[in-house]
Amino acid sequence: MWIRQCFLGILGLSGGFAVAGGMFALLIALGVVPRFAGRTRTAAYVRFYEDAAALGGILGNLFSVYPVRIPAGIWPAAAFSLFAGVFTGAWAMALTEIMDVIPIFSRRIRLKTGMPWILLMMAAGRMTGALVHAYFGY
Repeated sequence: MWIRQCFLGILGLSGGFAVAGGMFALLIALGVVPRFAGRTRTAAYVRFYEDAAALGGILGNLFSVYPVRIPAGIWPAAAFSLFAGVFTGAWAMALTEIMDVIPIFSRRIRLKTGMPWILLMMAAGRMTGALVHAYFGY
């Protein structure tokens, strides 16, 4: 029985390394962190951003495997959720911008006006999806 548990542990750890390695390789290949720092005019903190992204990935994986309950109440949980959503949305939009998805899409459909509304609806869709996921637990 313990051999099976060891095998499953090694398999899970290997899968986690592969996924994390792929994600960080994508972020490095696309140059997301330096470009994000350049946009916010905080290029002096690029090493901090890279370390924070790596630490966030590691801690996120650990917390998904070993759930941690922090008895802090509803307001700290709401603040954490807000900051986590802003972080995820910022990374998603940075990847979208770097890959030029929005300009290519707008040229293909010959969009002249209304781009702010499209971006707003994209953000509202992400927010709705996150709320549905949080409420129903899919």
